[in-house]
Amino acid sequence: MALIVVADDEMLLTEMLAAVLEDAGYDVLLAAHGKEALDLVKQNRPRLLITDFMMPVMTGLELAEVLRQDHEFTDLPILLVTGAQGAVARRHPELFTRVLDKPYSLQQLLDVVAEMVPV
Repeated sequence: MALIVVADDEMLLTEMLAAVLEDAGYDVLLAAHGKEALDLVKQNRPRLLITDFMMPVMTGLELAEVLRQDHEFTDLPILLVTGAQGAVARRHPELFTRVLDKPYSLQQLLDVVAEMVPV
């Protein structure tokens, strides 16, 4: 199964996303902030990173910048799910593979994930 790391400081949201993604056939690891996600990505080499923009310790933007500077992760697909920061993220196509604006439907998320990482 494809491994996905989900980073968001809203734990109820990440747990719900994990359940939906696992039901769709993905393995999921959760991170409460960007630094934790960075550690998980480096240790586990997921097929996809789903991250929020605004998080404590390290934002989604900072996380993407660090990963893109590491030659081992330049090709890692990064899906940013965000409320107010979508426009900022779209100005950085070199960092984010896709941007999904909140609110989004779970089916919309699953469709985007399936395009990025087939099960």
